[in-house]
Amino acid sequence: MASFGRFIRLAFGVCTLLLLAMAAPASAQQVNPTASSVKEQQLLQELNRIQGRVSIPDQRSGVLEQPQGREWREFRMVTLPWIGGVAIIGMIALIMIFYLTRGMVRLESGRSGRTIVRFNGFERFVHWMTATCFIILAISGLNVTFGRQLLLPLIGFEAFSEWSQWAKYAHNYLSFPFTLGVVLIFLMWIGGNIPNKVDIEWAKRGGGLIGHDHPPANRFNGGQKMIYWIVVIGGGLVAASGYALMFPFYGTGIESMQMAQIVHSIVAVLFVAAMIGHIYIGTIGMEGAFAAMGSGEVDVNWAREHHSLWLDEQMARTGPNDGQRQPATAAAE
Repeated sequence: MASFGRFIRLAFGVCTLLLLAMAAPASAQQVNPTASSVKEQQLLQELNRIQGRVSIPDQRSGVLEQPQGREWREFRMVTLPWIGGVAIIGMIALIMIFYLTRGMVRLESGRSGRTIVRFNGFERFVHWMTATCFIILAISGLNVTFGRQLLLPLIGFEAFSEWSQWAKYAHNYLSFPFTLGVVLIFLMWIGGNIPNKVDIEWAKRGGGLIGHDHPPANRFNGGQKMIYWIVVIGGGLVAASGYALMFPFYGTGIESMQMAQIVHSIVAVLFVAAMIGHIYIGTIGMEGAFAAMGSGEVDVNWAREHHSLWLDEQMARTGPNDGQRQPATAAAE
């Protein structure tokens, strides 16, 4: 019996050692997030969300890591630069190809010497206020995405830090007049920017950019209506998401802030690309187009080639000579 008892104790001891040996690897893999020294990689592998307790009122500040944060960082560092680079460089390349093959869209019938008012002073003020704010917002915003890679090596750390600080101030404060401008543009021109059958025919005929065709158009043609809605919708999205970022955590959580930044940045870079095309057409891309927002008056022949329906409407309303202006020399003759 004594030998049998020793056998039982020996078997029990061997089983205990085997159980301890099997449990050791599992216990070694467990991580105590409250330990004094924990490797970040271990935490990321073991936990999807790292959250602790804080003494300040905002309990959301206790979140140190969460899955969307790692996805947002990948978007911010990799995906966004690719989207912005392809959109902006692609638009510039497209413009260069178009300019080299088509050149400036010339006024084929020549200038008549008579002009007609296209935009009044208030409309031009709102346009240029919004455009000026947009350009500064675009440059300061692109600095966040591309400045470290492109500008920092050229001007150095101190100059880049100073520039980035002032760019941030400009970006924040000029967002308010930009938003006001978008709202005014929406209210001023909504009546003339509802798409219709004329715009479909205008698009089918290339909008006057292909060949030498001049399809009829109202005050705003199909391309201008597209730009209008890009400004209204795109401007509204960047404004709403931008204010969420400017005033963080007012009714939003961390995940919502990350989504606001994603929406803001994607819409912004696409907005910039579209406006580059708009600036090209309004300056060197089309003869006589800049005068519409410059002096507010365009040549009658320009209006007849690009906005014939609008010109007919204006002449029917005011008469063939009313509302038109002639140069002083021509009037004297």
